[in-house]
Amino acid sequence: MEMKPQQDTLTIDPIAMQVVNRVAAGSRLDGQLAFQGGLLVQGEVAGRISIDGRLIVWKGGTIRGRIVVSGDCYLFGRLGAADGTLHDTELECRGTVYVAHSGVSAGSLLARRLQLYEGADLQGPFRTLKIDGTLPVLRHREVPPSA
Repeated sequence: MEMKPQQDTLTIDPIAMQVVNRVAAGSRLDGQLAFQGGLLVQGEVAGRISIDGRLIVWKGGTIRGRIVVSGDCYLFGRLGAADGTLHDTELECRGTVYVAHSGVSAGSLLARRLQLYEGADLQGPFRTLKIDGTLPVLRHREVPPSA
């Protein structure tokens, strides 16, 4: 009997994750763009992009340019143009980047953490993003003895 290794599963529910913006399949946006409440990309988005919330690039979706994400990023589709260079696209994610088995990262990734799933295609460089170089300071407050 052959045993297959257990694989992690990445399940996404944009509604439960409160992702309120969507670029539908077949749609294209290009320019200086800002999204509040996350973004689900099923089509193509390019330019200088700011996302307050989570970014989900669905299978078949593409995002390219200079992208800053305040939350986590889930890559099932493509980061960077198929005919571009590794320096054409840079994603700065202040959370974790998850690259699924269908995900292709053909750009530069800067993130706090990176999670690759079996079959993920990481073609470009990855660097750890340090949001704040200091460690938290824990302060002990003395409680006066009760009388």
